[in-house]
Amino acid sequence: MKAPKLPENENERLETLRALGLLDTPMEERFDRITRLARRLFDIPIALVSLVDENRQWFKSCMGLDVRETPRDISFCGHAILGDDVMVVENAGTDARFSDNPLVAGDPNIGFYAGYPIHASNGQAIGTLCLIDTKPRNLCAEELEIFRDLALIVEREITAVELATLDELTSISNRRGFLMLAEHGLNMCVRRNLPASLMVLDIDKFKAINETFGRREGDRALRSFTEQMKNNLRASDLFARISGNEFVILLTNTELAQAMQVMTDFTDILSEFNNRVCRGYDLAFSYGVVDFNASKHSTVEKMLSDADIIMYDQKKQKRYSQRRAEKV
Repeated sequence: MKAPKLPENENERLETLRALGLLDTPMEERFDRITRLARRLFDIPIALVSLVDENRQWFKSCMGLDVRETPRDISFCGHAILGDDVMVVENAGTDARFSDNPLVAGDPNIGFYAGYPIHASNGQAIGTLCLIDTKPRNLCAEELEIFRDLALIVEREITAVELATLDELTSISNRRGFLMLAEHGLNMCVRRNLPASLMVLDIDKFKAINETFGRREGDRALRSFTEQMKNNLRASDLFARISGNEFVILLTNTELAQAMQVMTDFTDILSEFNNRVCRGYDLAFSYGVVDFNASKHSTVEKMLSDADIIMYDQKKQKRYSQRRAEKV
C-alpha cells in the first residue's frame, strides 16, 4: 500500500479548510442532493463529498456508506487532491498503490474509485467528489465530463460557504465563521477537559490611519495586521476579523497565563514589523483576554462580551495615560 504524499502547500491548504467551518458539521441537503444524483447517474453504490484534513478524510456527504471518516494514510482521496483532474482507479485490486489497502481488502471492499479534487476559491484543494464501486469498472469520456460538472457544482456550494464565513478584505474568518469554528473548539475542550482562552484585539488609532493616509492605507494596515497573526500564531489557533478593526483569537488547550504571554510576544512582533516597514504610523493594539469557564460561558458570544469589556477598559486607560503625558 502507498500512503498519499502531503501537498507542498499543506499548511495553506489546511488553513483554508479550517476557515470554511465545514469539518464535523451535520450533513446538508445541498451536498447530499449531488451525491444522490451521482449514484443514480453512474449506477454506483457509493458517492461521497470528502474533506481531507491532517489525519483523516471526513465525509460532508456520504451516500451508500455508514461511516463519516477514515484515516488519511489509507485514503484514496488523499491521492486525488494531489492532481488537477479526475483520478480513476479502474481496478483497485490490481493497482500497486491500493491492492493491499484495508479499504480494498475489507469494508467497503473498494474495486473502483474515481475522485475529482474540490478547490476553494483561493485554489487550495480541500477534498474530493468521489465515486466508489465494489467491482472494477471504467468511465467513458462522456461520464468523465458529467462527473467534472458535478464536482464543479460542489465547488460552487463551497464558494457559497466561503462568502458567508470569510472576511473579503483579509481572507480570514469573519464573525459568523469564527462563531461556527469556535463552538466546535470549545466543545472539544469540554469533552477533553482542556483549558481555552479567548482574546479580543482592537487596532489602536485606526481612525487616524484612515484620516491621515486614506482608506486604502487603512485596508493595507488591516491586511498587514492579519499577516502577522497568520505568520506567528499556531496552526491550531482560531482567529478572525469580527468588525472594522477588531479581531479575535481562540487558543485551545491554553491557560490564561500562556495567552497573556502570546499577547506580549505579538506586541513585540508588531514592534519589529513597525521598525522594519516605517510607514509613518505604527500598528499597535489593545486587547482583552478571558479564560473559558463552562459554567459562565454557555456561548462563544458570552466570552466575546467579557473580553470586549476588558479590551475597552485597556483602551480607555491608554487614552488617559496619553492625555496625562501630553499635559506634563
